[in-house]
Amino acid sequence: MPRGPRLDAPGTLYHVMIRGIERGCIVYDDTDRSEFLKRLGILAKQSGTGMYAFSLANNHAHILLKSGPEGLSCFMCRLLSGYALQERHILNFWKKR
Repeated sequence: MPRGPRLDAPGTLYHVMIRGIERGCIVYDDTDRSEFLKRLGILAKQSGTGMYAFSLANNHAHILLKSGPEGLSCFMCRLLSGYALQERHILNFWKKR
């Protein structure tokens, strides 16, 4: 049976986990880490998304956030697509939920 759609209501608290495919790295060094966090902060401010906590390891990240008016899916799409393009990842980079 397929998974149902994620509840995506503005103002809802979410614990988001991001992983690379086959537990591959999503950040390789301090420069990548800095760029990811900078992008996360800028997008959170632009979208009105509240960020309460995060943990960024080399192969995964956890983010506790409150979705803004545009919802979680739009925020995550902008964050992950933009980061993958910036880092020039050609193949699939993120593991699906």
